[in-house]
Amino acid sequence: MKTLKNYSFLLIAIISLASSCKENKTEVIQTPEPAFTKEGTLAITKSTDNTKALTLDIEIAETDYETQTGLMERTSMKEKQGMLFIFPDSRVHSFYMKNTKIALDIIYIDENLRIASFQENAKPLDETGLSSKVPVMYVLEINAGLSEKYLLEVGDKIDFTKL
Repeated sequence: MKTLKNYSFLLIAIISLASSCKENKTEVIQTPEPAFTKEGTLAITKSTDNTKALTLDIEIAETDYETQTGLMERTSMKEKQGMLFIFPDSRVHSFYMKNTKIALDIIYIDENLRIASFQENAKPLDETGLSSKVPVMYVLEINAGLSEKYLLEVGDKIDFTKL
């Protein structure tokens, strides 16, 4: 009888041990790529002759979270789309391309809504700081190469409306 109790105890211990040693499977959670959400329109007018150079549908980044994440994790953006960052004050701003998978032109815009400086062809995933070099209140991110394609220049005027 005592031996049967010992075997029963040993069997329970083995079953308990075996069930507690289950293989822990790590579940990979896939988050969907953020989708473009049109929140406004933006037009760029040439300072030289007041002609429209480019009109875009834009997403607007104003909150801390929105300005910190920007276009991260996106794998593409249509030519006539962009993201406008609106800051509460005019100062030198610096951007980087952490977790940003598409090459961008970063256009720095002063408080008078004039292009103040550029960072063209910012490389995907590069964490090097890209400074506005001058105080700005707005930043526009568009697909790389569009600044050159539409001949955008320092001094060109920006006008935008929120939906």
